[in-house]
Amino acid sequence: MKKIILMAIAVMTLPALAQEHKEHRQGPHKKEAMLKDFSPEEAATLKTKQMTLHLDLTEAQQKKIKALFLEEAQFMQEKREARKAAKKDNKEKPTKEERYAMMNERLDREIAMKKQMKSILNNNQFEKWEKAQTTKHKKKIQKRHKGDEKRGR
Repeated sequence: MKKIILMAIAVMTLPALAQEHKEHRQGPHKKEAMLKDFSPEEAATLKTKQMTLHLDLTEAQQKKIKALFLEEAQFMQEKREARKAAKKDNKEKPTKEERYAMMNERLDREIAMKKQMKSILNNNQFEKWEKAQTTKHKKKIQKRHKGDEKRGR
């Protein structure tokens, strides 16, 4: 009788544990997903304030960086909407040439962003920002590799 009760309790708690694990797994994406819900102006303001806290930006730097983030957020929103429309119309994946063009465009934008940040920030701030970008990039790669391992790639 005790064994049956213990088995029933175990069976009832397994789904709860599985749900907790699923919610935990979505954690790193919440910040990125949260910014997508905001307008470009709101997202730019939030990112600027985060950077101000991290790098102790002056008022002039804040204005320049906010304008930069606003431009980037507007561009990303346009790209997101274009991707959604293309996904609805065409279920096919992009061709090799299209992927190359997208990657090339993204890298060009990253280079331009880095040059603009270097002109806005002082040397110490720029080094700290660059280090944070590298750390963020490494985490993204690790997360991608974990996903590949889970899918058996």
